[in-house]
Amino acid sequence: MNRTARPAFGTLFFFAIAFALSLYFTFAAVQGDFGLFRRAEIVAESQDLRVQLASVRSDVLRMENLTHRLSDDYLDLDLLDERVRKVLGMIRTNEIVIR
Repeated sequence: MNRTARPAFGTLFFFAIAFALSLYFTFAAVQGDFGLFRRAEIVAESQDLRVQLASVRSDVLRMENLTHRLSDDYLDLDLLDERVRKVLGMIRTNEIVIR
């Protein structure tokens, strides 16, 4: 009838459950869908997308410039000559083609 010699089973069970829950929530905070590792992936992906966005914006600006230079209001003859040569494969009579 010596009850003080060992801890109660309920207390041990309570601490085991608390420890298991703390491990679970710690794992979820680090590895879960909204954890630290996922956040690092999202930050890296957002930086890559920003670089791609800057590249696409520069391409759009370049194309807008070329479109403006070939518009009815403003015609760049050098650009028109370049495009005709490239698209139609035309050359001038005084030019030599080397293949």
